[in-house]
Amino acid sequence: MTGPGGGTPPRRLVVLRHAKSAWPQGVPDHERPLAPRGLRDAPAAGRALAEAGHVPDLALCSTAVRARRTWELAAAEWDTPPPVRFDPRLYGADVPELLEVVHETPAEVGTLLLVGHNPGLEELVLDLAGEGRGGALDEVRLKFPTSAIAVLDAYGPGWRSLTPGTALLTSTTVPRGRTSREP
Repeated sequence: MTGPGGGTPPRRLVVLRHAKSAWPQGVPDHERPLAPRGLRDAPAAGRALAEAGHVPDLALCSTAVRARRTWELAAAEWDTPPPVRFDPRLYGADVPELLEVVHETPAEVGTLLLVGHNPGLEELVLDLAGEGRGGALDEVRLKFPTSAIAVLDAYGPGWRSLTPGTALLTSTTVPRGRTSREP
C-alpha cells in the first residue's frame, strides 16, 4: 500500500490492549497478573498479528505485569520478535501521554506496536482515526475489550506527524484463545 499519488507505504500503528487480567486480593493494580483467559488470548493475539502481516518493527509496552505478560506471550508466536521498550509512562496514560511516547519513535520504524490499557488506548484509536474501513470505528466506539487489536495507517514524514484525525483505522479484531475443551 502506498500513499496518495503512489508515494511511500504508510506508517502503521498497531494498538493492543492487554489480555484479560486477574484481580487477586491485596495485589496492587500495577502487579496484577493475567487471568486464565488472558493466558489463552495473548498468544492468539500474537498469531492474529502474524497472520495479518502486522508483526512490528518495534514494540512499546506498559510496565504493568499484565501488559508485559501479554507482550511476552504474543511475541513468542513470532519467528523473530522485534525489540521492545517497557515504558512506565504507558501505564494509565491518556491520549496526550500516549502520543508523546509514540512521537519519540525513530523514523525508520515502519510498524509500531503499542501494548497498554484502557481507557487510554481506546481513546487514542478514536482520536487518531480520521476515518475507518467498514465498521471499524463503530466497533471501537462500542467496545475495545481486552486483547483487542486496532491497526491504524498514517502517512507523513515521521511519527510526529501522527496527530488526531490523521490516520485510517484499517482493521480491528479481538483474538480469543481456546482451551482443549472448546471447539
